[in-house]
Amino acid sequence: MNVFDYFFDSIKDWEKPFIANAKRRVTFNSLYQNSSRLASFLSREVGSQQNILLVSPNSEYFITVYLAILKSGNVCIPLNQGTEQENLNYILTQTESRIIFSVPQLKLSERVPDSVSVLEEKDVEQITTSESPVETQPAFDPDRTAEIIFTSGSTGEPKGVMLSHGNIMANTDSIIEYLKLGENDRMCVVLPFFYCYGLSLLHTHLRVGGSLVLNNSFIFLGSVLNDLKNYRCTGFAGVPSHFQILLKKSDSFKTTQFPDLRYVTQAGGKLHDVFVQEFVSAFPKVEFYIMYGQTEATARLSYLPAEEIRRKPGSIGIPIPGVELKIIDSMGNPLPAEKEGELIARGKNIMKGYYRDEKETSVTLKDGWLHTGDIAREDADGYFYITARKKEIIKVGGKRVSPKEIEEVILGLPEVIDCTISAQEDPLLGESIKASIVLDKNHDEEKMRERITKHCSQHLALYKIPQSIEFLKSMELSATGKKIKQ
Repeated sequence: MNVFDYFFDSIKDWEKPFIANAKRRVTFNSLYQNSSRLASFLSREVGSQQNILLVSPNSEYFITVYLAILKSGNVCIPLNQGTEQENLNYILTQTESRIIFSVPQLKLSERVPDSVSVLEEKDVEQITTSESPVETQPAFDPDRTAEIIFTSGSTGEPKGVMLSHGNIMANTDSIIEYLKLGENDRMCVVLPFFYCYGLSLLHTHLRVGGSLVLNNSFIFLGSVLNDLKNYRCTGFAGVPSHFQILLKKSDSFKTTQFPDLRYVTQAGGKLHDVFVQEFVSAFPKVEFYIMYGQTEATARLSYLPAEEIRRKPGSIGIPIPGVELKIIDSMGNPLPAEKEGELIARGKNIMKGYYRDEKETSVTLKDGWLHTGDIAREDADGYFYITARKKEIIKVGGKRVSPKEIEEVILGLPEVIDCTISAQEDPLLGESIKASIVLDKNHDEEKMRERITKHCSQHLALYKIPQSIEFLKSMELSATGKKIKQ
């Protein structure tokens, strides 16, 4: 089945709005009709299984184009609007894309070769008023590639994660099941759709007939709080920085009532326990789901049930429905409970591979298992804990140190908004520990250094205490809201 037909299986005739805060009424039916018409155009003019770029902020336009590309049997490549010219050129060359959907303000027609056609919102509006909807394709192969999502590669060049129609359907079903989503759910979306976490919000709420509130300006915290209240959102999804900023930078967030908010989800990196507990203490009736995943897994691999948030602090939870997780040693042998090793995963949501990169694919996918590159352990109850990324482990005088442990301790100080632990070269130890810290307001830096060092000495072994402490004015965030390590 084509994932488009899966999404609209039971809701294509609904006149209910899908985008709750759109300037014009965007119903399920109008979205279905417009996407189908654009898909008809693409089938005729482009064919099928061609790579098509989509560069746009979250909007009705993005959703319409994205769905149309999937429906036409072509491959969607959603990109960050801030993609550097060098990476754009690389992706265009790698994918041999000859068509880009974009918005006027990005002026992509001036940045790409003449051989590449750029279609903007006005072009899509003309097409959707003149075309007839394309029909359902019952014999469609779900293993066909639906999208390629580019992520940062270890060599500096972006890696294209190939996800099939079947991958998307499998992950969508799993997320709907464990979050218990239904047609009355309304998600406040601050995550961009070019990011797999953001796309999962689009996929799940479309499938169940829920709705979205699009907010592209998280930097204005007041607008987010207003959207949560005014549009009666039942859900909010964010990466760690979103929750850190809401809890530490907003004067009113923790005292504001959100009577319709049923649950929040957090993924995209570890939100340290101090922030999790601060949130659940402020909003005891809101279900808090910690989740873990990778683009290579379509989005999601595990979740911590909301009722376990206090009993299993620091855990990424249990496998989502349809996914297996296990811990292995360096030889690939399964490890027993409480032993640290690499976390690997298997399920129908695991990617097809990296686009035109057999070497990286063979390293990451082995015998049907995704090798995540994360060091983890499983407790006696079957709950998993990420200890560190393989590449993040710091070796101080031969001793292995996980940055997360030190960050957790420093974040226990109320003045600290954010802490990043990194390695720096050391002539005696090989590597020593550096702490980069963001404070909630202006403090005497020398006094704070003393306070942080004393606090660490009370909670950490001597070799884990940072040798260097620097203070930053603010967190540097990527377009997905993830923290950029300095």
